[in-house]
Amino acid sequence: GRREEAAKYDALFTKIKAAFNTAYVTPDGKVKGETQTSYLVALHFNLLPPALQPLATSHLSNAIAAKNNHLSTGFIGVSYLCPTLTDNGRNDLAYKLLLNDTFPSWGYSIKQGATTIWERWDGWTQEKGFQDKSMNSFNHYSLGSVGEWLYGHVAGINTDPEFPGFKRILIAPHPGPGLRFAKATFNSLHGPIVSDWKIENGTTTYNVTIPPNTTAAVTLPDARAAQIHESGAALSLATKGVSSIRQEGKNVTVMVGSGTYQFEIQK
Repeated sequence: GRREEAAKYDALFTKIKAAFNTAYVTPDGKVKGETQTSYLVALHFNLLPPALQPLATSHLSNAIAAKNNHLSTGFIGVSYLCPTLTDNGRNDLAYKLLLNDTFPSWGYSIKQGATTIWERWDGWTQEKGFQDKSMNSFNHYSLGSVGEWLYGHVAGINTDPEFPGFKRILIAPHPGPGLRFAKATFNSLHGPIVSDWKIENGTTTYNVTIPPNTTAAVTLPDARAAQIHESGAALSLATKGVSSIRQEGKNVTVMVGSGTYQFEIQK
């Protein structure tokens, strides 16, 4: 309802976006510095015109390929890395980075025995041992920001911004190469929200729990409505708890009320 303030900051953003493009962006979508983080910031904060976003995504992918398909981000870029890739059509590359186990990666530290998130990618390496002890925590949130992507994209649990506080829930999982299953639970103020999926024998199964006094939009990727079964029966408006079914491009969005649902898609 604060329209004047909204208009003020919308106008300010338009000026910032124009200045950013003038100073740092080339006509072919390259961002000055050409680092992974420079592209991530530009894409994540919607600083590029629509026509340049696919080009910048391609340059970002090339920057990752130049590092042998490894990340080269620090505190700032790492939180935007996997979400931005997934949001811009490179979910496959986001999963590749997640599952890498050679340096630098989350998996590398796990292979060295880590049970917590380190402050630095090179907190300890086989070649150099420990980093500088003055800044080398082995229990630090920074690089653990990938957890947001795991909850919000892999499991796909989010709140609808029009109905904050998880009054209306968005469930939009993003399965990807290298994982056969994922499960997440978020304890909202209304109760636990559960999203889990598994891929087995050509069938993808999505189990979803929506707490009392809420509704949810469940988006099932890469599916046709006619392919979907819920609890063993063909999905329809007669399915208990279902209020609408929409085909949206390659995805199907099902509006549901509180309850537990099992959606199956056979390929």
